[in-house]
Amino acid sequence: MTNKKPLIVLTGPTAVGKTKCSIELAKKIGGEIISADSMQVYRYMNIGTDKITKQEMDGVPHHLIDILDPTESFNVTMFQKLAKEAVEAILHRGRIPIIVGGPVFYIQALLYDIDFSEGM
Repeated sequence: MTNKKPLIVLTGPTAVGKTKCSIELAKKIGGEIISADSMQVYRYMNIGTDKITKQEMDGVPHHLIDILDPTESFNVTMFQKLAKEAVEAILHRGRIPIIVGGPVFYIQALLYDIDFSEGM
């Protein structure tokens, strides 16, 4: 018996259609989207980050978007912690987490549980 839990990763360069694809996929499989974008966590930074709008979300829950003010810092360890919490919450609801973004470093930190503690 396996303990593996479903998780989908959708990554690629800017403007290739990840957003539209992720919305369609989430609607078909009962998924929720976790943004792996290091800038979309910030409120008010909509234009430079090509952040998804509420209308574009089309009712699909999104996580790690607009959670910090621009004066607050954000890094890979924070992403790792918040994304893990979001994954567990999504799975607990019986839905499928879909990680979407371009910075592969953040995605790798989540998937491979990289230890960023001091001395590593």
